[in-house]
Order: sequence, then structure tokens, then C-alpha cells
Amino acid sequence: MTKRMACIVFLFCAATISSAAQTYTTLHIFEDSDGATPEGLTQTTNGSLYGTTETGGDLTQCFGSGCGTVFRITTGGTLTTLDNFEPAQGEYPIGLPIVQAANGDLYGTLAEGGASTGLCLYGYGCGAIYKITPDGALTVVYSFCSQSNCADGGNPTALIQATDGSFYSTAGSGGANCIASGGCGTFFKITPDGTLTTLYSFCSLSDCTDGSDPGAVIQAFDGNFYGTTDSGGAYNHGTVFKITPAGVLTTLHSFCQQSSCPDGYIPGALIQATNGDFYGSTYAGGAASGGTVFSITPTGALITVHSFDGTDGSFPFSTPLQGSDGNFYGTTSYDSIGGGGTIYKLTPGGALTTLHSFCFHLICATAGSFPYGLVQDTNGDFYGSTERGGNGTGVGPYCSNGCGTIYSFSIGLKPFVKTQLASGRVGASVTILGTNLTGATGVSFNGTEASITANSASEIKTTVPTGATTGFVTVTTPSGTLTSNAPFRVIP
Repeated sequence: MTKRMACIVFLFCAATISSAAQTYTTLHIFEDSDGATPEGLTQTTNGSLYGTTETGGDLTQCFGSGCGTVFRITTGGTLTTLDNFEPAQGEYPIGLPIVQAANGDLYGTLAEGGASTGLCLYGYGCGAIYKITPDGALTVVYSFCSQSNCADGGNPTALIQATDGSFYSTAGSGGANCIASGGCGTFFKITPDGTLTTLYSFCSLSDCTDGSDPGAVIQAFDGNFYGTTDSGGAYNHGTVFKITPAGVLTTLHSFCQQSSCPDGYIPGALIQATNGDFYGSTYAGGAASGGTVFSITPTGALITVHSFDGTDGSFPFSTPLQGSDGNFYGTTSYDSIGGGGTIYKLTPGGALTTLHSFCFHLICATAGSFPYGLVQDTNGDFYGSTERGGNGTGVGPYCSNGCGTIYSFSIGLKPFVKTQLASGRVGASVTILGTNLTGATGVSFNGTEASITANSASEIKTTVPTGATTGFVTVTTPSGTLTSNAPFRVIP
């Protein structure tokens, strides 16, 4: 009996194709009233995961589909809905994870709605930035298209908090060079209290060779920001770019330089690996037209690390992450085995292993299908969401094939710690996330001891000590020593 036939007969193929060393657990099945189409999870200082659903929640809003929710879920699967979005606040947090700021609050973006009534890329209303406390008190920080002709942009992407304390991100439409509904977009800075500065408007060059419709950015070791655009560039299939905090942009790579786009196209967001290079994925293109994983140096030398061909997954919609073991982990949206996507492991040298195959939502709905991204918790396990499946019920239009799920996936990786910001100067406050940290007796930055100013089971607060140098952070606990999953960069 084939694995696909087993899926049809037993309705749990996703579990049957995992090896004994791997454990897949469905933690929550959405029911429409508590959200639908979950996308993106973030670990926070209280030990829980926070995320959003694209739709669902209060079904009296957004034409009966619900405008989406913010939720908190424990690693054991207890979910609490913190807020049901409504158009006046903003709506549809499409694939946009929230970020916990240094002040403890969480900040996120909404692709539509808000105070503006301008027509933007995805519909009416141009989106907003919101702040929400860990307990659920929500405040709108900024509504887009507040300026004439949407010069401030519309349809924002995910935020990051930079070393200067401000948030940076992009807006997928608007800006000085295009009308709101025409794409282009901006790169902007916004303070925690809502003061927004547009630093760059895309499509500033002839034929949009600088790209348009930008995605989320990251701040790299060198202090600059790096990101991608969905379209534009020299071949109109997207770009990788570098942009300084002052807004000076350099295009590092334009996709689809050759026939059939062997380097891929429609790139997603980037991560910076411990070796200093950037990694990302393209949704389409590659040698077998199923998308790619690529690496690119800070100077723009791009290598296609893997091309998906269907048997090992296809259409990797989300960005891979670098696990605590140094390998890369991610998901694909589809595959030719179960139909509903995969979880994969990819070595830095390009050897790919399919760890888990999801079944198509019409066949194996109980475990979810069409996974969206992964996050690795400091307990060592991975957590993610599926956009469909789960057998959840609801009256909203997005639940006809299940409302989606939250799951955990364990492959036996050990616990570790991670810093909320990846860099800082001597004397800067640093929050360290972890598991079972109560009673910690020591913290060091690359061997230089630091003082613990606060300690709980899930977080430690400290400061970068004098004499610290760039390297891994270690925490000594009663049960052993934990090491950070990535080096902490000490800014001169």
C-alpha cells in the first residue's frame, strides 16, 4: 500500500510517514470563531507563543469572514484569543508575524483597513501598525495612507526592532512613485510611539530596476537592512537589496537572469546565517520550476542551494530558519506525496531531507495541510501553523476545507537560549529567552561574565559587560549550561 493510499484509507497519513525519532503533534484546531488561516508564530518572554490568523474571529466583521485575530498559545496547546480585529483598527494580518519589543509589548501589522479609506493593493483601507500587551490590550499605532497620494505607503509587511530602538519595515504599495493601488512600496522607520519616516520609495529608477512590492527586511551584522522585492528589478522578477538606515539602496541581485529562471523568482524574506551569508527561498522557478532555497553574500554573490521538484516539495512560501544544530529548516506548500506540503531539513551544503509530509486538505484534514513557516522554541522543538485542514468547523468562507491548525514537531534537538536582539553595545540591556531558567547562576558573552538583573523560568535580563566580544551567549542553570543558537554581535 502506498503512503498516499494509506492517507486515504486511514485519514492520518501525516503521522504515518514520520520516523520514530520525530514527533508531530496537533496542538490546536481552529473553529472559525477563534480564527482561521493562522500564519506566523513568535516566542515571547512569558514562555508562550503569539500569532495571528488571517481571517475568522468576530464573524460580524469583514463581510462575514472575520477580520482575523491575535492569539496566545502555550507550548502545551492552550489557546487564548486576545483580540478580534475590526476594519477601523485594521484587518487581515496576512502572513505577518508579530515582534516583541524591548518594552515587553508586541507590535504587528495589518495588511488592510485602518483609519484611511484609500484603495490599496489588497482592497479598501491601506493597513495599520498596532501594539498589543501580552494580556491583550490593543492600540493602533499608525494607519497608512495618512499622507497625500499615499506617499507613506500602504499594505505594510512585518516589523523588526533595530538596535536604535525603532522599528523598520516596508509597505508593499504606495510611496512617492506609484499610486496606492499600483504597487511600488516604501521602506520606513517608525518609533514605538508611532512617528513614521519614509526612508525610500521603490520604483525610483527607470523601469523599476530597483524593484517594487518589497517584503519584510532584517537588520544584518553590519547594521544595514536586507530584503527582497516580489517584482521589478532588471528582469521584472524581483530582487535582493541592501538599504542603509539612512535609506540608501543597493540592488544585490535581480532574479530570472536566464531563460526559465533557474535562480527562481518571487523571493521571500531573508535570514542571516551564522556564517554571515543570507538565505531565503523563491516561491517559483528553479531547475524544476518548484521553487528554490538560495544563499547570497552581503556583496551579492547568489548560489541556488536547492531546487524543489515536487517529490521533495514545491512552492516554499515561507522563509527557512537556521536551527540550533546549524541546519536549515522550512516548509513547502505542496508535494507529490501527500499533496499538502512538507517540512524539510537542508544542510549548509545543500543535502535535503523531507522530515514530514502533510496530506491534501480534502483527504487528511485532521493533521492540517499547507504549512506556513516554522519557529524553533528554546525547548528545542519546532512550532508551526497550517493554513487549511484540521477538520475545524465554521460558517466563514475560509473554513470549507478546515480552518487550520497549530502544531509542534520534535526531532530531538536540545534546549538552548536566544537573545531578543542579535546585537548591542557594551552596557545595553539584553533579554535572553529560554526554558527552565529559574535559578540561573551565570551568564557570559563569549566568555565574559555578565550580571543577571532579573530571572524567571522563561527569561533572563542582563547587560552587555565591559570587555565582551562577538560570540555565543551561555547561561549556567541548575540543570546544566545552555548556549545561544546564534552569536551575539557586540557593536563597537
